[in-house]
Amino acid sequence: MPGGSARLSIVIDLQELTADVRRLIPILDAMQVEIIELDRTTAAARIPAGPNVNHFGMAYAGSLFTVAEVLGGLFPRTSLAAEGGVPLVKRMEIDFLRPAATDVVSRTSITEDEIARILSEYDERGKADFELATEVTDTAGTVVAATRGFYQLRRF
Repeated sequence: MPGGSARLSIVIDLQELTADVRRLIPILDAMQVEIIELDRTTAAARIPAGPNVNHFGMAYAGSLFTVAEVLGGLFPRTSLAAEGGVPLVKRMEIDFLRPAATDVVSRTSITEDEIARILSEYDERGKADFELATEVTDTAGTVVAATRGFYQLRRF
């Protein structure tokens, strides 16, 4: 829109999105990943303790990593929707802070300024890097892991 920014109001059916993500990435189905929030600037997912515990009865490190990493692939369904744009993870750092024996939730956000930068760079170059900081919390709200994910929206 000339002289202003156009914002699309996208309504997301979270059950449908969860089913789609689980179909596209079968391990997410085995982990029982559930997308619980997605809008322009925020994404969150949950995994139950059941299939995601290790031999000590605590959340498996790979499950904590995955529930955080998957969030970077969700924004192209809302604010980072771009023709031909595919999200790729380039690198991920994780700090395991506390053991988790319950379900966990991962949550991240992105600013409107960052969305504008990414889309502008993508339009110009066909790719744009972006970073997401994510916290993974247990049911008591304790942060059990924190990640920095380095992603790229790339034209394919």
